[in-house]
Amino acid sequence: MRAARRTRLRIESLAALCLGLLAAPGVARPAEEKVKEQPSTGAPRVAIEPRAPRPSKEDLPERRAPNIRVDTTLVQINVTVTTPLNQVVTGMEKEHFRLFEDKVEQRILTFSSEEAPVGVGLVFDISGSMGSKLHKSRQAAAQFFKTANPEDEFFLVQFNEQPQLLVPFTTNSEEIQNRLAFTQAKGRTALLDGVYLAMNEMKRCRNPRRALLILSDGGDNSSRYTESEIRNAVREADVQIYAIGIFEPVAARGRTAEELSGPSLLSDLAEQTGGRHFPVENINDLPDIATKIGIELRSQYLLGYTPTNVLRDGKYRRVEVKLVQPRGLPPLRAYFRMGYYAPTQ
Repeated sequence: MRAARRTRLRIESLAALCLGLLAAPGVARPAEEKVKEQPSTGAPRVAIEPRAPRPSKEDLPERRAPNIRVDTTLVQINVTVTTPLNQVVTGMEKEHFRLFEDKVEQRILTFSSEEAPVGVGLVFDISGSMGSKLHKSRQAAAQFFKTANPEDEFFLVQFNEQPQLLVPFTTNSEEIQNRLAFTQAKGRTALLDGVYLAMNEMKRCRNPRRALLILSDGGDNSSRYTESEIRNAVREADVQIYAIGIFEPVAARGRTAEELSGPSLLSDLAEQTGGRHFPVENINDLPDIATKIGIELRSQYLLGYTPTNVLRDGKYRRVEVKLVQPRGLPPLRAYFRMGYYAPTQ
């Protein structure tokens, strides 16, 4: 009997000890004890446990910035669509375009035909051969600026035997026109150097669409940079080149190599970038052509895609845009930059 009584006392002592521990602050009770019936209504009463104290900053593990790397490349291609009469076509939809990279069709992810702000560099020839053409060339520049919107930005590079950045980026086109009013034609022609200087200045552009407008009678006889170097530079840059080539009639043109190569040089630079070359023999046509270029720059389609070729090898990728001919329209032509260099990192 005594042994049984001692055993019962030990059990009661242990039970009391357990109940005391459960009643202590910060010790969770068993789940069945958390909800009790209230004596008055019989409704369950929810017991809210005290929140555990927050650890101090010294106790927290050191936080590290997440190591996130985004390898997606979005390539954007500006496209101008024209009729056989060189009329700009607007109102086309995404399904009217097919896009290829190195002959592999790509999925067009983004499509826009809305007017966007443009950054334009005017590359203006003041070499000696431009003497009789300066007045109309100034008028052409003035007509081009009339097509601008308030968010466009411009700069002026003029060149003869060497290029000069006369007006850096500005939204005030009148500043450029005022500088052009005092230009005088003299010296030799460093067209390629002028383009190179303009491409460097274009790196400061804030607007998504970028273009150079070259006003020149073509040819080059004074540049330090070669045609090959400038072709590579325009390939690397996402800048469209529009050129107004002011040439003498074929029968009256000079026979120097520079004068003969002028039209093809301007055409090649424009074609590489998706721009256009407008050869002019009648200088009275200059203002109308400049207006046309200004409207065209603001009537383009912007196609965006992520290349299926994910290699970051720095190689040149050729791009082609094909049109799905809309019903009721004459055969259309698309102008676009011919490629880009893949990233290396």
